[in-house]
Amino acid sequence: MSIVKIKDKTFRISIPQEEILKNVDAVAEKINRDMAGKNPLFLAVLNGAFVFAADLMRRITIPCEISFVKLASYQGVMSTGKVREVIGINESLAGRTVIIVEDIVDTGLTMKQMMDSLATRNPESIHICSLLLKPDKLQVPLDVEYVALRIPNDFIVGYGLDYDQQGRNLPDIYTVVE
Repeated sequence: MSIVKIKDKTFRISIPQEEILKNVDAVAEKINRDMAGKNPLFLAVLNGAFVFAADLMRRITIPCEISFVKLASYQGVMSTGKVREVIGINESLAGRTVIIVEDIVDTGLTMKQMMDSLATRNPESIHICSLLLKPDKLQVPLDVEYVALRIPNDFIVGYGLDYDQQGRNLPDIYTVVE
């Protein structure tokens, strides 16, 4: 399907699954090299990052662990500007290497808040791994070390990302058609 309709919006395919997975492979290879001997804890941010996290984890060859956190800052297509932690972290992070796995970093405000929160738990280090990065939309300085794809400031859906909870199941990434 090159065009899909979700609720009141039409989307066209912008990044096919094959391209997504090729970039996930590249990110996993870099993490495997950089994190060799560290047993990192991957913290996948639900709901959006679950597809990316699953594909990424299948490509990680070093010893590691994964857990999940749920943060909310979006409603429909607009950020609410307020981030609230919905499901917390139960693991001890003291002395751990933590890799946050996110679906998309746009303003960076959600990620900055999450990093500040995690830092209070005394991890050895915190790294960011994002499927997508909108560099032109960043509002805070943020070091996103592991990025699969850099994209323009378009509204997208698919591969775990949603529009009002719909479209997460699409294997490709679609961009809204104005």
